[in-house]
Amino acid sequence: MKLLLRVIAGLSLIHLLCQCGGGVASVAGGRTEIVNVSAYDPKEKQRAGRGYSEHDVTALRDNGAAGLIARAGKGGELDGKCYDFLHASDNAGMLIGVYYRTTQGVSVISQADQFVNRVQSLAQRIDWRQERLLLCADFDADSSTTQMIQFLDRVKQRTGVDCVVYLENSEHLRVTLHNASDSVKNRLRRSPYWAALYSHDGGACKAFPAPGTATGLTHQYNTWRSWSIWQYGGVAWENRRSSPKVYRGFSPYFGNLDRPVERNIFRGNREELKQFWTRHGIPLR
Repeated sequence: MKLLLRVIAGLSLIHLLCQCGGGVASVAGGRTEIVNVSAYDPKEKQRAGRGYSEHDVTALRDNGAAGLIARAGKGGELDGKCYDFLHASDNAGMLIGVYYRTTQGVSVISQADQFVNRVQSLAQRIDWRQERLLLCADFDADSSTTQMIQFLDRVKQRTGVDCVVYLENSEHLRVTLHNASDSVKNRLRRSPYWAALYSHDGGACKAFPAPGTATGLTHQYNTWRSWSIWQYGGVAWENRRSSPKVYRGFSPYFGNLDRPVERNIFRGNREELKQFWTRHGIPLR
């Protein structure tokens, strides 16, 4: 009976991923996983298993992570672990990327400039094994479309790259983008959409019901035709302690890791992931 239940659960998860746009190839061949990290990582140990640090991410690679995206900065402050995480991931043979978290109260242009300055400095720092550094923008939950476009345009002007757009599952962002003009939507969809959805029944608000799936959330934004990356696993904080928060059907922990990590699925296989990295990253050599 237990074996039968596990089989049913596995089939349900495959159906869910196909419904969400995960792609049959990526499900059948093993999900194409990406982890994202910041100075908050690694979180505290919570069970027996393998650990990792900003200097050694082989446990992430061995559990199936094809790439790692590190936070470059937030609201005018640089992330002190960014380079170490990237260096360790590069040594482990993983694709590497960076994201910048914008905040209110700081010039969005100055934040974009800090981001570009950081990635250009990183690109020139050592002889990287990987060829590209993926660029991603993580917009504050209260961001306006004007701020988003200013940031994206500045990065594009200085790097030639349309960086990936990560959006929280917030009512303000969904309403703002859903009701945006066609010209705004056309500009934003030049950047791939990185969806954040950790709960199948979360995100209900006055304007929208719970999106249910990453595809449902994409439809609520009414901007992108589909998502490119789905963050299905995050972290909840209570009393300064972390706990895994993941979409139903997924294990709370990533493989045999001994602590939570933020986890994502790419919409495609590993070869398509490399092509995605090339389109939306800057050269490292």
